[in-house]
Amino acid sequence: MSNDTQSSNENEVLSFRLGKEEYAIGILNVQEIRGYEAVTTIANAPDFIKGVINLRGIIVPIVDMRVRFNVGSVTYDQFTVVIILNIGTRVIGIVVDSVSDVVLLSPEQIKPAPEMGTALDSNYLKGLATVDDRMLILLDIDKVVNDEVLGLGTRLRQAA
Repeated sequence: MSNDTQSSNENEVLSFRLGKEEYAIGILNVQEIRGYEAVTTIANAPDFIKGVINLRGIIVPIVDMRVRFNVGSVTYDQFTVVIILNIGTRVIGIVVDSVSDVVLLSPEQIKPAPEMGTALDSNYLKGLATVDDRMLILLDIDKVVNDEVLGLGTRLRQAA
């Protein structure tokens, strides 16, 4: 892969909605997008872990991003989707209100995230991007859904 292709892929993001805000994650982490389906709950898991699904023989933890970021009430409807992600060696699903589109960002569009006290820890932010009249909150998805943060490592091994 050429450097031009690789750098453009690194700035390509999938945007999605949580409540009134629009977030984005790197497209290279996205494996697939699915409709929301029932999950198998895991005892003593944090509230934002809805449970697990069996995806073609792989047990995939499902994280509800609304609960994770404390963004309004959680409702599941025909627009609710699960984005299946490849994070390192793990496969994780995140529940979002809806998927918007794939956006190619230029470096000039990406600004550093401001330091402020919000429900979303600024360590999870890569920055903010302006696309036309929209503001995208760029997430560092590796930090949002790593095993330490989720507390999943031992729970999933015990459940297996």
